[in-house]
Amino acid sequence: MQNALLIGLSRQVALTRELDVVANNIANINTAGYKADGALFEEYLSSAARTNHNQGRVSYVRDRGTWLNLSTGPIERTGNPLNVAIDGNAFLVVQTARGERYTRNGALQINGEGQLVTSEGNAVLGDSGPIVFQRTDNQVSISIDGNISVREGNSKTDSLRGTLRLVAFDSAQQLQKDGSSSFAAAGDAQPKPTKTSRVLQGSLEKSNVVGVVEMSRLIEITRAYTQIAAMLKQQTDQDQQNLNKLAEVPN
Repeated sequence: MQNALLIGLSRQVALTRELDVVANNIANINTAGYKADGALFEEYLSSAARTNHNQGRVSYVRDRGTWLNLSTGPIERTGNPLNVAIDGNAFLVVQTARGERYTRNGALQINGEGQLVTSEGNAVLGDSGPIVFQRTDNQVSISIDGNISVREGNSKTDSLRGTLRLVAFDSAQQLQKDGSSSFAAAGDAQPKPTKTSRVLQGSLEKSNVVGVVEMSRLIEITRAYTQIAAMLKQQTDQDQQNLNKLAEVPN
């Protein structure tokens, strides 16, 4: 296979990967706390490639992976006392079957056992472990510091049920996605307590995906793929014509 075909194929593989990233972003445009992905590519110079006359270096496209867009999504006021948004770079800590995970999806609820959980059913952790409510609890109030208080029964005074555990990361780009809106710590991304973020009760952070931008990227990817496919077909047709002419040469 000629170098032009190999170069075109490497670019098509990269575009296919980028298409998957964009499609996943669009699919999660309405997922609370979702953080958009971006594709990373780099130039790869092959020292073993051969041109028609000598050995040289040919430039290919290589998939490096993805990067996280950790910018804050739009904050939407819901009025639900169990919805929280985080003003700052912190994450909520949740307990899963795979260990602790971190999320900014504040669509919380209370399960049948009285535990505060995420929409996926994972327990939300406070400074002293899972946060548990009693059956007679009402008027849930969450302060900007993450303190959760309730009125128990007919009581006129507040009772504390726990404090949301908020953590931040120095190397947040090394977080690994584990689900639509949760992350696992990896590498140098280790959680540390933070007091610089505020909790906003009755609000949700929406996905930070910008629909217009993603649709524009989708169109650009489609056009680029089509152009490369046309170029490769032209090259293949030219090779076929050359072979046909060579076959017509008398021995």
